[in-house]
Amino acid sequence: PPVRAGRFFVYGAHDAGTVPHGVIPIRIEAGLAFGTGHHETTALCLSVLSDLARGQAAFHNVLDLGAGTGLLAIGAAKLWRKKVLASDIDPVAVEVTRQNARANGVGPLVNAVTADGLDNPLLKKTAPYDLIIANILAGPLTRLAPAIQQTLAPGGTLVLSGLLHNQELLVRSFHNRLRFLGQRRMGPWSALVLEKA
Repeated sequence: PPVRAGRFFVYGAHDAGTVPHGVIPIRIEAGLAFGTGHHETTALCLSVLSDLARGQAAFHNVLDLGAGTGLLAIGAAKLWRKKVLASDIDPVAVEVTRQNARANGVGPLVNAVTADGLDNPLLKKTAPYDLIIANILAGPLTRLAPAIQQTLAPGGTLVLSGLLHNQELLVRSFHNRLRFLGQRRMGPWSALVLEKA
């Protein structure tokens, strides 16, 4: 079924006739890469992005770390109409992200690359980012914490998800140099929002 998250409406081709007015539509087909919007963490991230835009936040250099299908990168590109870099460890996910970006009319805005964490020349060259979205898992979120914080611009926003409620304090402890702005929860899952001073 379609997913409503904030201002977004995520749907497949079979739902094309049911897209309501006044939403930001994103068409994603179920396939080989993770992220159709049905998982709580993806919906949480979309809601956070929607609220950031509603709060008049403007981002000019966005990174979707662990992009999967590219859903969050596409959402950011549609909200701010700026270039978004989407990275994933899986080359299949990177190709799926490119296809989905084109299908959603933001192909020129979304650049997808294969990278293990932040270890990629393009990711380093394009930094610092004023918004980083990392919907991965608690383990990588802690392991990559120093690199994430280094590539986040001063005043930048960090959205972390893919973690459970009982992992919030652990993940926050690895990102303790950032200011904690709040968390969202859905089912057993959480999304954290932080800011670099």
